[in-house]
Parts: sequence; C-alpha cells; structure tokens
Amino acid sequence: MTIHKEGRSLLIWLMIILVGLNGTLYYLIPESDLILQIVLAVSIIFYLLILQFFRNPSFELPNEENVVYAPADGKVVVIEETEETEYLKERRIQVSIFMSPINVHVNRSPLKGIVEYFKYHPGKYLVAWHPKSSTENERTTMVLKTDSGVKVLVRQIAGALARRIKWYVDKGSELDQGAEFGFIKFGSRVDVFLPLGTEVLAEMDQVTKGGRTPIARLKG
Repeated sequence: MTIHKEGRSLLIWLMIILVGLNGTLYYLIPESDLILQIVLAVSIIFYLLILQFFRNPSFELPNEENVVYAPADGKVVVIEETEETEYLKERRIQVSIFMSPINVHVNRSPLKGIVEYFKYHPGKYLVAWHPKSSTENERTTMVLKTDSGVKVLVRQIAGALARRIKWYVDKGSELDQGAEFGFIKFGSRVDVFLPLGTEVLAEMDQVTKGGRTPIARLKG
C-alpha cells in the first residue's frame, strides 16, 4: 500500500496546517487540557480520513485478453443496454461503478489496448447517480481498442463532491490491463460501455476492486 501522487502535496500541507493549529492553541491556552485534547483528536481523525482517500494498493496486474476488469473500487450501480452517443454511436451494455469517498480513487484500465479516442468535458456536478450525470457532469471519455479490434469505452464522471478528475493518457497511449489511467478525487462514478453480446460477470450491488474484479468476458 502506498500513497497516491495526487494526494502527497495536499497531505504535506494539511499536516503543516494541523500541526500549526494545535501548536498555536497549546501556546495560547496551555491550561485548557480538554479543549487541546479534543482539537488534537479531531485533527488526527480528519487527517486519517483524508489519508485514506489517497491510498493506492499494490498488486500483480492481470493479463487476460478477453476478460474485462473493474476500472475502479466501488459498487456496481448500473447494468443495462443503452445507446452510446458520443463516439461509438451504437447500442452498448453499460456497467457503472459508484466510488464512495471511502473507496480507493485510482482508475484502472479494464483491458489491454491503445487509446483510440480521449476527450475531457467540463460540466456540472450533479450527484453521481443522477440520470443526466453521465452527459452533463464533468467527465472524460476514453475508447480503448484491443489487439483483436474490440472497442471498449470508459467514462470517468465527477459527482457532487468530486470536482477534480485527473487523467494520465491521451490518444495513442498504450495501456496494460489494470494500469492506472486516471484518478477522481473524493469519489464519483466510472462507466464501461461493452459490445452487445458480451458476457456480463458483474451483478448489481456487487463490490468491486479496480484491476482485480472481473466484470465481463468479451466474445471470442
């Protein structure tokens, strides 16, 4: 387990601020033991909560050509057939994973492939389960093309709390299965759009681990 790069500078500054706050209170009210203990306890709990947002587990990356792995830690909230209108412009099977603030926030490639399309969309910050969040919220869209020519679309979606989407890829980038491609600070949602006929392995309300939980199996 490591601390993700997205949180390192924030955690350093937060540590400095909290140490400064507690030191100042100790200097100003040295005899108020109860107040100092309460502030110290709240500071520690708050710091640990922020720390867990940026944890980054270490594990061996998968390597299964026709298996689609979860792109995020979280819970499966959508499994349905829908129309993908941004790039693929065809019917697809959508699997959506909701990331709560207590989940690991790293986003991982569900399969090995080359990024055929990537676009960032600024937008609103509706709650992640809102029906219009996938088309109106801040989001990114990435299309991965496998060696066999299969295209899978992955979409990061910001929510009401998450307002900072980070990505580490662009058109032409090569991604290994399970490799990091982005990060959503403080939660939200990741959608995967699979070809019709794909065998869905995930179930509604299933808890997933990014890069470790199989959610589908491609034909062939």
